[in-house]
Amino acid sequence: MKLTHTITGQDSGLPVIIAHGLFGQGRNMGALARRLGATRRVAVPDMRNHGDSPQHDDHGYAALAGDLAGLIGELGGKADLVGHSMGGKAAMACALTRPDLIRKLVIMDIAPVAYGHSQTHLIDAMESLDLAQIARRSEADAALARTVESPGLRAFLLQSLDLKAQPPRWRLNLPVLRRSMETITGWPGDLPGGRFEGPVMALLGAESDYVDAAGQRALRALFPQVRVVTLKQAGHWLHADAPEAVADTLAAFLGAG
Repeated sequence: MKLTHTITGQDSGLPVIIAHGLFGQGRNMGALARRLGATRRVAVPDMRNHGDSPQHDDHGYAALAGDLAGLIGELGGKADLVGHSMGGKAAMACALTRPDLIRKLVIMDIAPVAYGHSQTHLIDAMESLDLAQIARRSEADAALARTVESPGLRAFLLQSLDLKAQPPRWRLNLPVLRRSMETITGWPGDLPGGRFEGPVMALLGAESDYVDAAGQRALRALFPQVRVVTLKQAGHWLHADAPEAVADTLAAFLGAG
């Protein structure tokens, strides 16, 4: 599948690709892309079933990894790959199945393990909105506040609401994401390939519980060169909580390409 993506920066070296997480879109990574784009060419895609990229019934990590591999091929055949949460799992799957395409890998606050939580309650919340009765984003926020308490989380979800469309719509394939939730929160046990031997950084939020000791062991088993870096005062959405620290850490690790 060909992913819709934007390009920032004009450097002639290897590109950097940044894959967003569940319910996100490429624009969520815009500030990070602009920072890295000062010295590198940065591609920020909408993952399948998100944003303006195509929709498909298959939302497994083999498919998501194949999408990223296709984008790398489109951009020249080798890249540095960064992924957050769902995008981090897709990036790991890409590195494990197509290690020839990736020079350096950054995994942001996720581990190659199955998680017990579900995000279907957020799909319930989004699907509960009667979009035909909503003309302003403030109205959507007020309606969403009945079931989603966090203003920051509501703002994040509402970035995918297109009120200019006729009729208004979510830029998310909510039915497929619902059906695929166990796959998204899980980890595929049947990926071909073994370990990725290249340079890897796992960037964790100190206030996040997504990567515990077992998660770090799983990372080291598949990525023997992994370097674990924890950012203070950052949670799971560490690029939103500590954008400058994330950008500086990525720039130092990825280098000039």
